[in-house]
Amino acid sequence: MKTLLMTTALLLAPMAVHAECSIKDFAITEFTPSAASGLSGKLSLRGQLMNSCTTPSAAQIRIELKDDAGNVLQSKQAWPAGTSNITPGQSVSFDLGRLFHYQRNISSFTASVVKVRSW
Repeated sequence: MKTLLMTTALLLAPMAVHAECSIKDFAITEFTPSAASGLSGKLSLRGQLMNSCTTPSAAQIRIELKDDAGNVLQSKQAWPAGTSNITPGQSVSFDLGRLFHYQRNISSFTASVVKVRSW
């Protein structure tokens, strides 16, 4: 019985050492949205997603396009690193403009981290 308890404790110990990352451990930096006018109507929603957690993890971000009154016109979520973890202290580049459709009444863009996980 003692051997079973010690084996179980040893197996679970590595999981306890790694603290889980949270939304606060990630930051969106250098977010530079721009909308092209004209017939193409392409959007560029570029930025960097930085991992400040002590363990490799990934984060899902949400980008919202709003009108002058602050109403959300479009909202999309994505994992900038895909199904890969971001190394602590590192960042990944993203451009999610391809997920959105250009609208003339877009006046602001917001980007936020909404979920964190380790793959």
